[in-house]
Amino acid sequence: MKKQIQNEQGEINPAWLIVLVVLIVAGVWIWKRLSIEAQDYIVDQAVPMTLIGSVMALLLWIPINALRHRRAKSQERTRLLALFERATVQEKRLDLAFALLENNDYRVDGLNSAVPDLKELFTTTLQRALDDKQHRIRGMAASHLGALQDLSVVPLLLKALEDDHAYVRSCAALGLGRLRATEARDRLKTVMEHDWDQTVRSRAREALERMRA
Repeated sequence: MKKQIQNEQGEINPAWLIVLVVLIVAGVWIWKRLSIEAQDYIVDQAVPMTLIGSVMALLLWIPINALRHRRAKSQERTRLLALFERATVQEKRLDLAFALLENNDYRVDGLNSAVPDLKELFTTTLQRALDDKQHRIRGMAASHLGALQDLSVVPLLLKALEDDHAYVRSCAALGLGRLRATEARDRLKTVMEHDWDQTVRSRAREALERMRA
């Protein structure tokens, strides 16, 4: 449909403009030829009914659209999960793991079978990449670890709060917040008050707020 409405240069197809103009002209022509009583009826009855119908259609469309959206996310989760289970290359598995949790809104619902492998993958990435320059990968591993709701990774995330890269520290704070790891409160308070990076301080504050919620 989009291709029909727009040409290759992204401009509106003139044929659709002609159709729109014809419909408008036809509508005006019909309106002018209606009797006063018919016009009054349309204004008094048909228009309100149309508005009511539009509102009802909208109220129906919202839950239907939400259901379709959940179904699409569920289908995408199934697809990504199958790809993750089949993947053998570490880098590919890591990319799929990130995508899988992001598609699932950072929740483990429906991912129970993959949680052990996800935990091992993120933990290994965070531990083995500590001395290289891939700080963004370390950070993503830290934040996604928190989404797995496994408190055994808290010591690793606390260690990541001392990383040289602010991005890794901020992601570690995010991960602790997702875990609601109350045992990390004192450390997060220290980070919130003393870390030189504003983003890290903000993430630490957000993590503490999650724990109070």
